[in-house]
Amino acid sequence: MSAGAISGTRSGGTPVASNPYANLSSAEFIDVMLSELSHQDPLNPQDSTKLLEQLSSLRNIESQLKLQEQLESLVLQNQITAASAMIGKLVAGLDQSNEMIQGLVTSVRVEGGKASLELDSGKTLAIERITRVLEPPAQ
Repeated sequence: MSAGAISGTRSGGTPVASNPYANLSSAEFIDVMLSELSHQDPLNPQDSTKLLEQLSSLRNIESQLKLQEQLESLVLQNQITAASAMIGKLVAGLDQSNEMIQGLVTSVRVEGGKASLELDSGKTLAIERITRVLEPPAQ
């Protein structure tokens, strides 16, 4: 037995999982659970409570991840809607280096899950960094 296994870490310094079911998908976990239940001694059954607790935890984590993905998608849709309403308007805000920029919004770009405004000056302004929105000057 290696010293890493005794101390709770692998040779690469990563922690050893204390839960052998932690890396299983739901389908794999259910397969393991059904296999264990079908191969147990009927006269001396195993306690399936821990398996059911793990399954419940796995379901909760999956639900939370799906909810998080849906919320991120909704936030992005709201950003795109708000950004598209600014097309043709004069905006001012801070760029990534905290320099004040302004310009007429010509289009909306989505990168990295966030909406940005393309300005007529050729610069890009993240929607969350807008400080002012004005109607364009009359022509």
